[in-house]
Amino acid sequence: MDQNDAPSLHLALPSAEATDALARRLAPCLAAGDTLLLEGDIGAGKTHFARALIRERLGPAGQWEDIPSPTFTLVQTYDTGDATIWHADLYRLTSPQEVWELGLEDAFSNAICLVEWPDRLGPARPADALTLSFQALPDDTRRLAVSASGPRSYALLAAFGSGGGDD
Repeated sequence: MDQNDAPSLHLALPSAEATDALARRLAPCLAAGDTLLLEGDIGAGKTHFARALIRERLGPAGQWEDIPSPTFTLVQTYDTGDATIWHADLYRLTSPQEVWELGLEDAFSNAICLVEWPDRLGPARPADALTLSFQALPDDTRRLAVSASGPRSYALLAAFGSGGGDD
């Protein structure tokens, strides 16, 4: 399917709390092998969304866990009991070869992957992923476009789209 024909969802996120709620709603739907590609400018809400999702998957203990941005470490991993989450920030990568060195391609098949700056993936970009494109607006709200690229991500998009938040 052409990316322009891919199913998509557009949401208004009026507050940080709305972003948190959306992340919490999606978190239980994810399983090992699922990938979320988080796009947007610096400050658009990618890391905020990822932190809320990770905290939800970690359960009650996650509410107090420090969940740093992986900007400098490139990858942070979290064991949620039923799956490992890889949170990657590829902003500082300069070539797709570095993705291979991180082990991210293996993680795509056996972990839940949250990838910020997915344009740095090059040919390692998963064929089946849910893409979340965040846009910060002048009034400090956010717009979010969510699109799917394969069978599993289509199912996630359907789960993501149920339960409110749409505009």
